[in-house]
Amino acid sequence: MGFEHFAASFGLAAPMPAANIDTDVIMPKQFLKGIDRAGLDAGLFYGLRFAENGAPNPDFILNKTAWRDTRFLVVGPNFGCGSSREHAVWGLRQFGIRALIGTTFAGIFFDNCARNGLLAIEASSSDVALLMAAATDPKRNHFCVDLVNQTITTEDSVIRYQIDESRKTALMRGLDAIGVTLEGREAIALFEDMHFAQNPWLRPS
Repeated sequence: MGFEHFAASFGLAAPMPAANIDTDVIMPKQFLKGIDRAGLDAGLFYGLRFAENGAPNPDFILNKTAWRDTRFLVVGPNFGCGSSREHAVWGLRQFGIRALIGTTFAGIFFDNCARNGLLAIEASSSDVALLMAAATDPKRNHFCVDLVNQTITTEDSVIRYQIDESRKTALMRGLDAIGVTLEGREAIALFEDMHFAQNPWLRPS
């Protein structure tokens, strides 16, 4: 089981500099009613993307021409705080977001990104400021996010970032938590055989 492999991705970046954007802003609660993950892209940032009458909000960054088809978000600190809903990550992926770049992410949200194939990059305040400025400029908001070499390249800078090796491997191989576990299926089977050989009364009938 897994997701699309991530090696390097090219695309537009958009700035979302506000601090403490929580999961209810990312995916409002009215979109949590379905029994599957379908259609969550429609709910992403719903209160920001649309006015009360349902019309697109022309002031929201992702509705502006220069940031349509955005693939990367440069975000403010503590992005993804609030409830633990995985729907926020599912909606981001369905919308086409491949990576998030910020100084800090809420812990559960950060883990949900790793479990669901969304690259969340923690970078220094100075690096995020440079990337935020580039993402804000429609003449400079084309990024390349390279997971293999751990770099973010813009028209005028190359920034290196760090990532946990296990997260990197899972993203590059397109593996979710179950897929990572199944990578050790042979060792698991060997352990089971040894365990049941030593404790035969535990073997399922």
